[in-house]
Order: sequence, then structure tokens, then C-alpha cells
Amino acid sequence: MFKVSILVWIMLGTVLAGISLIVVLMVPSFAAGAIRNIPYAVAVGFALAMPLSYLVARQIGGGQGAGKA
Repeated sequence: MFKVSILVWIMLGTVLAGISLIVVLMVPSFAAGAIRNIPYAVAVGFALAMPLSYLVARQIGGGQGAGKA
């Protein structure tokens, strides 16, 4: 499940970083200091993707390994 989580994190992190980047550029108060806010927004997007990727990987894994003792 760890490998699946890493793959999901790469994709989900990119999406969330892009969304946060667009939010920074669209909100006028954030856009005023865009040169400072963009790295923070991208870092928050990638950090938020970590726990979400684990949850998605668990859902993808579904019933795998349920019968193992």
C-alpha cells in the first residue's frame, strides 16, 4: 500500500499545488505578494496531499489482505 500511496501522492500533490497556485493568483490580497505566497501555497498543497494520498490508497487497496492472519 505504501507504493500506491506514493504514486497517488505524486499525482494528488501536483493537483493540489496547482489549485493552491491558482487561488493565490486569483485572490487580489494574495496576488499582491505573489512572489512570497506562491512557494508557501505549493508547499501546503503537497503537504495536504500526503494524508489524503494515504486515505485514497486505502480505498484503492479495498479488501486486499483482509484474509491474512
